[in-house]
Amino acid sequence: MTRVLLVEDDEAIRRMVVTALSHAGYDVVQAESGEQGLAEFARDPADVIVLDIRLPGRDGLDVCRTIRATSTVPIMMLTARVQEEDVVHGLEIGADDYLTKPFSVRELLARVGALARRSSGKPKTIIAVGDLTVDVERHVVSVAGSQIDLTPTEFRILCVLARSVGQVVSPKALLREAQDYECDDREAQDIVKVHIRHLRHKIEPDPDSPVYIVNVRGFGYRMEAPPPTMSSTSAGM
Repeated sequence: MTRVLLVEDDEAIRRMVVTALSHAGYDVVQAESGEQGLAEFARDPADVIVLDIRLPGRDGLDVCRTIRATSTVPIMMLTARVQEEDVVHGLEIGADDYLTKPFSVRELLARVGALARRSSGKPKTIIAVGDLTVDVERHVVSVAGSQIDLTPTEFRILCVLARSVGQVVSPKALLREAQDYECDDREAQDIVKVHIRHLRHKIEPDPDSPVYIVNVRGFGYRMEAPPPTMSSTSAGM
């Protein structure tokens, strides 16, 4: 069932939207403030977000910006007619659509349905390699259930390797995919070596004897899926 997160502080509008979406077969989660909306999304990400621009505390623009930093979930902004500048700003920071108040239930369902179809067509974004799990969309990495903090570059390098388990990836290819950066072989080796060393200290049971990211001398790095017994104890925590 498609999950919709509704973030709206107006009780009457919230009740109307929840009723319409629930009758249409959606699983609806409600939030009355920006802070509550972000907490709900962190607890259990939705397939579509319906987000009011004007909210108490953290407004809808701030919520949209925060979610967009880690997720591509479709977001539809709810706005009053006088908020045209806010609408433009919302679209610029990553909102997918907007609906102007007052709106009809029919239009609401059509817009949410279009966003839900877009969401359902996306490929799965969770990669599991042994006890290592990479949630590409949410930018969350865990080893044996424990979450690991990575820098953006470390995360992107890990994603490239995790999507190519068993295949050798050269340092130049890693930099090209992770940072869109072109350089010569020597510079690429020096840069990637530092990032790989940091990654190993964070995800490997023993960074000095890596079981996830292994060197292929003269060619690059390869990610392997070790037996669970070898990767159940993570390092760098």
